[in-house]
Amino acid sequence: MGKTSKISLLIQEGTLKSYFPGSNIKRNGEHEIRWTHSITPTPLSNTYKVHLHYKYKEGAKFYVLNPKPLKLAPGKNLLPHVYSTPEQRLCLYYPVNREWTSAKLYVKTLIPWACEWLIHYEIWSVTGNWYGGGIDHENEAEKEDLSDET
Repeated sequence: MGKTSKISLLIQEGTLKSYFPGSNIKRNGEHEIRWTHSITPTPLSNTYKVHLHYKYKEGAKFYVLNPKPLKLAPGKNLLPHVYSTPEQRLCLYYPVNREWTSAKLYVKTLIPWACEWLIHYEIWSVTGNWYGGGIDHENEAEKEDLSDET
C-alpha cells in the first residue's frame, strides 16, 4: 500500500467552512492554515473559543483561547494532558504513532478529539481525576512551573 497523500489546505478550508459556518479561517496557500471558532462539546458544557494552527513541516497545534486561564481542579497546579499549561495547547494525539497526519480531515479528527479533551477536562476540573487516557509527558513550560514550587 502506497503513501497516503496530504489533503489540500484548500479542501481543509472548504470542509471547515461547511462544518463551521462563520468561523474565522486564514489560509496561506498550501503552507499554513489557522482556524478559530467557539465550540460547545456537549449541551451541558461551557463554550470554548479554540484555535487550530497547521503549518507545513510543523504539524497541527490546537489551543483553547478562552476561557484563559482554564480553571484548574482543586489542588492541581497544571492542566492535564497538554503540551503547555500557559499556552493551553492541548495534546490530542501521539505523533510517534501517526494517529493524525495531514492526510486526515481536521473536522473528522482534531476537532472532535478537542471536544473529547474538553469533556474530560470538565470532569477533571471538578473531580481532579483525568479519565481521557493518553501518554504522560512533560514540557519545558511545565518543568519551569514545577521548579518554582521547590
